[in-house]
Amino acid sequence: MKINDKFLKKYNKSGPRYTSYPPATFFTPEYKNIDLKKSVILSNTEDPQNISVYIHIPFCPQLCHFCGCTTETGFTKPFLNSYVDAIIKEIRLVAKDINPNRKLTQVHWGGGTPNAIAYNHIEKITNAIKESFTFTDDYEMAIECSPAYFEFKHIELLKEFGFNRISLGIQDFRQDVLDAINRKGPKLPIGEIINKIKEEGFTGTNIDLVYGLPLQTVESFNDTVDKAIALDTDRIVTFSYAHVPSVIERQKVLEKIGFPSMEDKAKMYQNAYDKFTEAGYVAIGMDHFAKPHDQFAIALGNKNLHRNFQGYCTRATTGQVYGFGASSISQLHSAYSQNEKNSAKYIKRIEEDGLAVIRGYQMTDRDKIVRQMINEVMCNYYVDVNVIAKDFGITTENVYQAVEFSIDKFEEFIKDGLMDIEGDDIKVNETGRLVIRNIAMKFDPLLTKGVGSYSKTI
Repeated sequence: MKINDKFLKKYNKSGPRYTSYPPATFFTPEYKNIDLKKSVILSNTEDPQNISVYIHIPFCPQLCHFCGCTTETGFTKPFLNSYVDAIIKEIRLVAKDINPNRKLTQVHWGGGTPNAIAYNHIEKITNAIKESFTFTDDYEMAIECSPAYFEFKHIELLKEFGFNRISLGIQDFRQDVLDAINRKGPKLPIGEIINKIKEEGFTGTNIDLVYGLPLQTVESFNDTVDKAIALDTDRIVTFSYAHVPSVIERQKVLEKIGFPSMEDKAKMYQNAYDKFTEAGYVAIGMDHFAKPHDQFAIALGNKNLHRNFQGYCTRATTGQVYGFGASSISQLHSAYSQNEKNSAKYIKRIEEDGLAVIRGYQMTDRDKIVRQMINEVMCNYYVDVNVIAKDFGITTENVYQAVEFSIDKFEEFIKDGLMDIEGDDIKVNETGRLVIRNIAMKFDPLLTKGVGSYSKTI
């Protein structure tokens, strides 16, 4: 994978990350609590039948300047107690409308900093999930953790509660970079944490890195990548820092320090890609790398990789996502629903109404076709239009009409060797993965409406 300045100037444009289709920028306040209830009931008759649960813990002891997640600080113990009670109430209410014969395959805890709250709260919410849903034997329950607040006894407790995957948000191994983004360093050596996770029998370990942060250089990020490889985890994620201060005001602080150049940022990704693949990892989607035995790598090989708000997943394990907590998003087959972002408002609405929807989106039949097309491109780098037509019981011509397909839209990508289109087969080549968002945008008929502010694609 080789990138030059001409390539960057041509393709480094603003665009959606497509963690959903349509993106959350299209959600509207016209979608209410009653609409979510109807959507949940409808979801029982739709695919996938599996259930995924997302728990959002928005609290952080201190806020990182770079983070784009919905987070809060300064919380008290009584307030946290109320928040946990609200989540449990929401889980139990929504579960009443979900067919009890459906099985739960995934639970994901995100934040904020989920491991910064008391572990009895984590246990309490987990028990409520277990009481409300039936888990499959091979379920995955994952939690995002900051090494700054992690001790060995915490790993033991998480294992006891039923967690089997831990994702460590390292971001960078250099303390000066962490200081610049207002992030605390690890409480214990990362290597010892990873070894403890393995010893406790967790089936999976992720580490997250971010490139494009202040004070990072090509050489320093090379060193970070080497250290990450030495940890020998199942998955490594290299997120591209998304600078959108118009949306996330706290990011403006970082402008005083400055960022790596566009060219250096691209080199960071290219070097990381080369190093990880040379070390035996398989490149997954835009930013993930997985060991060949990992289910992501296997799913990619079988063209069964999928993606939702929780991240990459496999078609075998993915479910419709039911989100709980402030700002959480439910991602159902025919609708998206997002909760109140402010945790105090969330608690109040749950206590008064049982639900706390602030906005959402009802999917049209056309949206669903476009979503599948974009998912296949983003996840598997390959689309057989005949398969999509068969899935929806329509003609290939109907699929092309839905995405407003024109070969002219892809002329530059094809000429630059980034993708090939032969008949009804669409294939993205290795270098094309770097601009996968650009390619996906060409299948998006809503993009012309210009809704939302997006980060750069590279």
